Amino acid sequence: MEQNSSNGVPMSRLRILLLAPNCDPTEVSIPLVTYSHAAALAELHDVTLVIGSAVEDRVRSAGANFRSIEVVRMPILQRIFDWGLRRVFRYNYASQALTAFRYPFALAFEWYAWRQLRRRIFAGNFDVVLRLIPMSPVLPSPFAFFLRKGPIPFVLGPLNGGLPFVQNFSQAQNHKQWVSNLRWVYRFLPFARSTYRHAAAIIAASSQVCGEFAKYHDKLFFVPEPGVSASLCYGDRPNREPNGKTELIFVAGLTPNKGCDLALRAAAPLLRNGLARFTVLGDGPERNRLEQLTRFLEIDKAVCFCGWVSHDEVFRRLRSADVMVFPSVRDNGAGAIFEALACGAVPVVADFGGPGDIVRADVGRKVPLTNERDFVAQMERVLTELVNDRSLLERLRKQGMSYAREHLTWDAKAQDTTRVLRWVLRREPKPDLLPPKILAGGFDPSRESTAPYAGSPV
Repeated sequence: MEQNSSNGVPMSRLRILLLAPNCDPTEVSIPLVTYSHAAALAELHDVTLVIGSAVEDRVRSAGANFRSIEVVRMPILQRIFDWGLRRVFRYNYASQALTAFRYPFALAFEWYAWRQLRRRIFAGNFDVVLRLIPMSPVLPSPFAFFLRKGPIPFVLGPLNGGLPFVQNFSQAQNHKQWVSNLRWVYRFLPFARSTYRHAAAIIAASSQVCGEFAKYHDKLFFVPEPGVSASLCYGDRPNREPNGKTELIFVAGLTPNKGCDLALRAAAPLLRNGLARFTVLGDGPERNRLEQLTRFLEIDKAVCFCGWVSHDEVFRRLRSADVMVFPSVRDNGAGAIFEALACGAVPVVADFGGPGDIVRADVGRKVPLTNERDFVAQMERVLTELVNDRSLLERLRKQGMSYAREHLTWDAKAQDTTRVLRWVLRREPKPDLLPPKILAGGFDPSRESTAPYAGSPV
């Protein structure tokens, strides 16, 4: 069976064994991201999706075009994990210690999956194994070791995480947790080194991860995280009043690292002078402090705190906005930025992490993380420029929507992942998927690749 690739050249469907234990079409964040990626791959290839029993009903109900769904059942371990999530972490998914807690369960899942599927792997039922979850680079994969001598290659990613905590910003330090100081310990855990040594390709979702695994430059690729639905990139934008106020918007949880206070301080002069309005979508522990800040800055009449709203309402608000202000000082992904670009809200972001990787000069603006005072001053200048130059704002908006349609959809992501998999299988040349930033001492795209997978460890 044939499927057209992005350049119009027919390509055969691959038989992919895809590991995604907790992908979930009904959730948010990583579970939804992973499910959406898997479903997009299933439109191009014959995907056998391997999941945990906890998400089975929801995945089957979503009706994506998977060739088959394999369910790994670990009832006792699942009960232990659920107990820890409920009683120890109290469903705090932002806890960095939760990643460490997941480690033995992630290993167990892959061990059970291997026992369940190894005969079919050796019987030649699959071309390649792709692990989508866990995304964290500190959670290794036994599958890489199991397949170190073949018969098929193992690929993992997109990987994301491991951003350092920037200095000179209280927002980053207030978000830091004690377990962050122990992240380096993962290098000495079982399978940590063999995972990356034996992987035929490593897909990274950020420049930071590319820098962390620069020693594997010959098999390292950049595919941004996450993606957007193609349908989001189209739609009518409300008519704007020629001399109306500029609509600024912030979309995120109200936690210290998201930096909403920085956005409010930068926008304050424009808000006080009646040139703009500011909408805050999201909620969290910082809300009371942020509301007090608006009163202190005398901008409370121009700022609307809307709390949590539905996804559809987020998209509606983004289509009505002019500028998405997102000065997060520690954000591995960039989901809100993808959505803003697709909906036509021009992003103004901190030049760091996921947002710094995604935003380009022709679609938005990036502000370097120097120190709080300088950062706020630079962001104020950027916002003032956009408010005073409607033609520039409109040009960035149109270019951003085009950029999202061409590069940031789930289909585009599946196409890029396909190019990596086909290179691994020696069916295409090595794709040009380099990170947008070259970190000090990190990824060097000038080095040439070694040969792709040929049935032996890479």
